[in-house]
Amino acid sequence: MRRRMYCLLPDVAHTMQLIIDLREAGLSDRHIHVLARDDLPIDGIHKASLLQKTELAHGIRMGIGMGGVAGMLGGLLAVTIPPAGIALAGSSILLASTLAGAGFGALVSALVASGIPHHELRSFQARILLAGDILVILDVPANNVQMTGRMIERLHPEAIIGLAE
Repeated sequence: MRRRMYCLLPDVAHTMQLIIDLREAGLSDRHIHVLARDDLPIDGIHKASLLQKTELAHGIRMGIGMGGVAGMLGGLLAVTIPPAGIALAGSSILLASTLAGAGFGALVSALVASGIPHHELRSFQARILLAGDILVILDVPANNVQMTGRMIERLHPEAIIGLAE
């Protein structure tokens, strides 16, 4: 199991050195991501994905749940009060409407949530956008969180370290 850590650094040079130190400590590139303004030269570093930057994953889960419930209620209504002259197979209508609602809910929620910044990153947004700081997102093995935090504090006193909720 992994825990998410955040390190806010003042510039590209400090960020690059932190990433070198993390690699030497055994953290692989797939567990190190960077979030920065578009005008900063952070080539060669994994940039944070849409899932890490936005509420996309949460939005999809909510959309599936809410859309599935809405679809199931619509299916129950259609089976309970069928349109005149049409015979409906209850279970197949219920299943189809639930799946259609879940799919539609996931799609709509994904479109909306992809534009909402991740709630854990909101406290860093001003520093990233206005001051030009760089946020390094780390997925660290749970048993190495304290050790990694101490290493970062020792080698990079300029870093502001935070843990995910």
